[in-house]
Amino acid sequence: MTQQERLSYLVKELVEEYTEKYKDEHIEIPNDEAERFTLFRALCNIRAAGAMPIEWMKVQDEYLNILAHEKGIVTIRAMEEREPQIYLWQGDITQLAVDAIVNAANNQLLGCFAPNHKCIDNAIHTFAGIELRMECARMTEYMEMPEKTGVARKTYAYNLPASHVIHTVGPIVYDTVTELEKEQLASCYRSCLELANAYSLKSIAFCCISTGEFRFPNELAAQIAIDTVRTYLKETNSKIQVVFNVFKDIDYEIYNKLLG
Repeated sequence: MTQQERLSYLVKELVEEYTEKYKDEHIEIPNDEAERFTLFRALCNIRAAGAMPIEWMKVQDEYLNILAHEKGIVTIRAMEEREPQIYLWQGDITQLAVDAIVNAANNQLLGCFAPNHKCIDNAIHTFAGIELRMECARMTEYMEMPEKTGVARKTYAYNLPASHVIHTVGPIVYDTVTELEKEQLASCYRSCLELANAYSLKSIAFCCISTGEFRFPNELAAQIAIDTVRTYLKETNSKIQVVFNVFKDIDYEIYNKLLG
């Protein structure tokens, strides 16, 4: 099978599943490969946690693994160490081959259900594959929900180059940032580091938690992130390597300035 054939097969089966559930709706499968991938992503985004047939799962894993290599896999060796054990890298977090990437999750911990939404939660679930939502559903089945802000939970990363995903719910800012929201954001970083060390993980990549959709001011969020990581490394003598992963130019400029 070529990648085009894999994608066509995956989409065809997802469309059949969808139209079986919603019998009054019709979905036209586009001929254009980019549009077909957009449909594949959307259908994966909106479906509830649950397995597909074994053959579909196998083809999905093949497709996403090849896609990951086509996008390019990035290791810490390719990054500049800005301080001892601290790295700054701009790009797509789903390309990083580290022990754990951090997902800025929502309080249901099931990923983003909005089709093709641009949030990091959506991207991580898309390129990990539907197994990630399945594991999240198993994990949350016996948890008190919604998830508390500032806590960290670990899953496998499946078809991502990373080994694990650490999910944390950051604070949502509705007005002026409060002291509680500052502490909650610091708790996100601290909890992720503590969990990573509890599992002897050697590297972790943080996204810009709570910025963007959650409206935490970018510069204040970066300062809290850096201060929390520096303090943790100093107080615990942990040897974990920490990557601050930024996507937007504005965040790169902020972290670049704060890291010196």
